[in-house]
Amino acid sequence: MSDRIEAVEEIRPPVTKVGVIGWLRENLFNNWFNSILTILTLWFLWWTVPPLIKWAFIDSHWFSEPAVCRDGHGACWSVVSRNIRFILFGFFPEDQQWRPALTMILLVGLSFWSRDRKRWKKSLAFTWLAGIVVMGWLMHGGLGLPVVETGKWSGLPLTLLLSFFGMVFAYPLGVLLALGRRSKLAAIKSMCVVYIELIRGVPLISLLFMSSVMFPLFLPEGVTIDKVLRAQVAIILFTAAYIAEVVRGGLQAIPKGQYEAADSLGLNYGKTMRLIILPQALKIVIPPTVGILISAFKDTSLVVIIALYDVLKTTKVTISNPEWMGFSTEAYLFLAVLYFICCYAMSSTSRRLEKELHTGR
Repeated sequence: MSDRIEAVEEIRPPVTKVGVIGWLRENLFNNWFNSILTILTLWFLWWTVPPLIKWAFIDSHWFSEPAVCRDGHGACWSVVSRNIRFILFGFFPEDQQWRPALTMILLVGLSFWSRDRKRWKKSLAFTWLAGIVVMGWLMHGGLGLPVVETGKWSGLPLTLLLSFFGMVFAYPLGVLLALGRRSKLAAIKSMCVVYIELIRGVPLISLLFMSSVMFPLFLPEGVTIDKVLRAQVAIILFTAAYIAEVVRGGLQAIPKGQYEAADSLGLNYGKTMRLIILPQALKIVIPPTVGILISAFKDTSLVVIIALYDVLKTTKVTISNPEWMGFSTEAYLFLAVLYFICCYAMSSTSRRLEKELHTGR
């Protein structure tokens, strides 16, 4: 009997069914149509990837003068390396650019620190509050640092600050709007419906124009509100309207029995929403919510129309310099990588959160 078992254990599956060959047969060459697509894709990659690598890395220039780049045949990454400080920090005083750099490091560091759900306690809120105060002090100055007006806040720090605080404040506002739209009080429901439909019915660019051009006309004489703050409020109001509709969809997905169970326990409206309904609803709508937040991050580039120099605008100014004209491809590729890194970080964080909360079960 043992000899027969050993003989069975020695039998191995065919090579064409396991390993690399088995995976190729199963996924790329399992029928004639997929086989043709695989061959065409490989041919396209062979035709495009080697020349791209040669242009981007082998024949490229990284720290050369513009004249040297024009005589070459590869990419001119010098447009980025030789203008990196202006692209990242814009018109912030050059001798003080360590301040926005430290602000970005602090913002990114706190964001990564907050990814662990075990740290979601009251102490984390106080840590963020202290971090926001420090970031505001670094960017604006005072208390020993030279004051830098917000008109000189530009580049990547402005993009990150507008997008981050836009998301942070738009999310709770969107949740309140979603609850208001489902309210049984006609006045509250009507106001929320009007607000959501009105904001969703106009592009963000119109709100930015209103905040920059129209809103100051309604202020008393001598009263001004910072332009960056006005743009921030416009982004918050716009993003909150879209989040409200996503959250409303999550609220509608909760079974009626959950509300009835809360009523049977004697919970009031506030506790029902805070302890039972909202935790389930917000967990359901993580993917679409993150999609909206990623779109909001990319939409911050529209602030260029109201003369705010975000990282897109500083890049445009760089390639408008006669010395660097003709190298816009390399500059925009660098910009695309920056946006991709930020968006991918948000997307990966949402997937991790979904996995931890078991949203697929």
